[in-house]
Amino acid sequence: MMNWSNFEFLNPAFLWLLILIPLLAVWYFFVRKRDAAVLTLPSTKGFKTKTSFLAKLKPVLYVLRLLALAAIILALARPRNVSVSKRTKTNRGIDIVMAIDVSASMLARDLKPNRLEALKKVAVDFVDRRPNDRIGIVVYAGESFTQTPITSDKTIVKRTIDRLQWGQLEGGTAIGMGLGSGVNRLKDSKAKSKVIILLTDGVNNAGNIDPTTATELAKELGIKVYTIGIGTNGMADFPWSKDPRTGMLNFRKQQVQIDEDLLKNIAKETQGKYFRATDNTSLKEIYDEIDSLEKTKIEEFKYYNYQEMYRDLVFLALGLLLLEFLLRNTLFKSFI
Repeated sequence: MMNWSNFEFLNPAFLWLLILIPLLAVWYFFVRKRDAAVLTLPSTKGFKTKTSFLAKLKPVLYVLRLLALAAIILALARPRNVSVSKRTKTNRGIDIVMAIDVSASMLARDLKPNRLEALKKVAVDFVDRRPNDRIGIVVYAGESFTQTPITSDKTIVKRTIDRLQWGQLEGGTAIGMGLGSGVNRLKDSKAKSKVIILLTDGVNNAGNIDPTTATELAKELGIKVYTIGIGTNGMADFPWSKDPRTGMLNFRKQQVQIDEDLLKNIAKETQGKYFRATDNTSLKEIYDEIDSLEKTKIEEFKYYNYQEMYRDLVFLALGLLLLEFLLRNTLFKSFI
C-alpha cells in the first residue's frame, strides 16, 4: 500500500508542463474545428443521412494522446516513494554523579515545600532527560556515602532520589567528603566525560577530607564539577529543634550562609560552573542549563530506500500512444 506521507517528486519543476494539457485540449476542441473542410449544400433532402457513432468518438484519439503526454511529464518529474530507516549510535557517553547535601538545613522552607523536596523533583526530571548516560547518587552531611553506584538503570536512580531524607547521616556539612566520594565513584570510569553535580546549602564544617584536596583529585582525573549553592538571599526558616511530644520540627528565622567562594573555586579549578538557586524556578533552570551544557554525542544514521515510479508512467504513456495508433489505423481509419 502506498504511503503518501513518504511520496515525493525528485524534479517537481517539470510539473509546470502539465499546464500544457488544458491548453492543448482547448486548442483541439475549439481552434482545430475551424481548420476542418466544410462542404456547403443548399439542401440535404435528396441524401439519406445516417449518424455514425464512431465519428462522435473520434476525439477519444486526442484524449489518449493528451493522457500519454501527461504521463510523460509526470515521469520526467520522477515520482518516488521514500522509506527511511534510522539507527542511532552513542559515541560519547557521560558518567554523572549527583552529590547531594542531606543535612538538616536542607529542610529550610525558602524553597517549597523545602529545599530537599524541591531538589528531588528537579533531580528526577534531570535523570529522565539523560537516557544515554550513567548516573550515580552520593549523599553527604557530617559524613558521606554512595547511595547508588553509577548505573544506566534510571529506575533505580529515580527511586533513590525519591527516598532521600534528612537524618540518614550525622549532623554537619562535609563538602570535601561529598566531593571526595563523587570523585571516588568516577576514578575508574571509562567514559570520555565525567561530571559531578555538587549541591549544598551551607559551609564546610565537618569531615576529614579538605575540599581543596578533593578538588585537586577531581582536576587530575579530568572530572568536571558543577557546584550549586541552594538557598535564598537573606533569612529563611530553618529547623532548630524537635518537639519531644509530637516529634515535629520547630523552625525559626536564620541567616542563610553558603560558602560561595569555595563553590566557585571548585567549579573554576575543574572547568565546571557555579550556580546559585534562590527559589524553585532558579533551581530548575540550573539543572536545565547543566543538561544543555553536558550533552551526549549521538550519531544518527539514516538509510533511504527509493521506490521509483517513473518507469510505470513511461510504460503507460507508450501503451496509450500504441492504443491511439491502433485505433487511428483501424476503427477510425475511414474518419481521418
